[in-house]
Amino acid sequence: MRHIERDLKSKIIDLNKEYSAILITGARQVGKSTLFETIMKEQGEEREIVTLDDLEARALAKKDPAMFLQIHEPPVMIDEVQYAPELFSYIKIAIDKGAAPGSFWLTGSQAFKLMDLAQESLAGRVAILRLPPLSQHEAYGKDVSSPFSVDLSALKKRKKTHAPASLDEIYERIWMGGMPGLISGKFTDRDVYYSSYIQTYIERDVSDLIQGVDKLLFQDFIRSAASRIGEVLNVHAIAGDVGINDDTAKRWLQVLEKSEIITLLRPYSNNLLHRTIKTPKLYFFDTGLVAYLTKYSSPEILANGALAGHILENYVVMEIIKSYKNAAKDCLFWYYRDKDNKEVDMILESDGMLHPIEVKRSVNPGTELVGAFSVLDKATTPRGSGAIICIRPELSAVDSNNLIVPVWYI
Repeated sequence: MRHIERDLKSKIIDLNKEYSAILITGARQVGKSTLFETIMKEQGEEREIVTLDDLEARALAKKDPAMFLQIHEPPVMIDEVQYAPELFSYIKIAIDKGAAPGSFWLTGSQAFKLMDLAQESLAGRVAILRLPPLSQHEAYGKDVSSPFSVDLSALKKRKKTHAPASLDEIYERIWMGGMPGLISGKFTDRDVYYSSYIQTYIERDVSDLIQGVDKLLFQDFIRSAASRIGEVLNVHAIAGDVGINDDTAKRWLQVLEKSEIITLLRPYSNNLLHRTIKTPKLYFFDTGLVAYLTKYSSPEILANGALAGHILENYVVMEIIKSYKNAAKDCLFWYYRDKDNKEVDMILESDGMLHPIEVKRSVNPGTELVGAFSVLDKATTPRGSGAIICIRPELSAVDSNNLIVPVWYI
């Protein structure tokens, strides 16, 4: 089993010198606890580890959080802390009484719920970080990476830290996904891994968030959503696939979003763009899970299947988003589509500029693709440099304002 260096590690080490509490959220099995444990080992630190997956520990934390923290004194790592929100008020008291930096390491797999709890009880006292599945830099690259930027000098640096990949190799990365248990070699049977992952997710997280949920129906619901990645969200169509009403489908999508199985890319709009579509687009955090749910049995079949274009777009969008999460940095992400079918796959809004991005499953994408970027000229925020992200093996350019970027660079 190989060790995988996480890009977020150095940020955690720095924050641990300043904050009494650090909270890492993310989906199940993305490596939250392992990341903390790696830092403990490398720093030679002694710290008690307690998981609230343990029903006895959970019961005490909920019933008597003060006693729980007396038994499990800081420095302590509390795993799956979302199961005992009662702890947050007592952690706040400990911090206000002068708890040392690094006293409380917390992990949890219900990001939105946890962030609400932490911001309510621990505002200004906790560093909140979101850990996604492995990025392709973490899984296949080397050295230190930085957030993706449509900047020529920054992209040239990425050539040294990212591993080149052909079209076939890109689809192998997509098909394998980014779950550390698989990429590290700890688990070798991909189908068994994802089957177990879905069952655990539904049994624990979904059942906790939706009382009395029909577990088989919810699994069909996830599969229906996976078949529509990269599309404008159509709640009615997903509901119809599994025989539930639209309101139930909306609630279930919120559960998938809260547990970081999916993310919704919101449309860009302002008062000068009157014909824009207002519905978000649907993406999954892990493309390996999508390939499993949609029953693609190999990277080769996936690369030539009906989902090939959409899953490549999903991969690119999520890799860009991961690059910011792994640096603990914020960036605004959008897409654009209007009623005249003009579309931009992704827009990065940073430093007062809009950077349009088009994703194409092609080695030689048509340079006319950047023509769609001009729709953003009507926006109140100025348009900056853009990019076509494709399967071309090396960095190139359409013109001085628009680059052609290989997928393996992101």
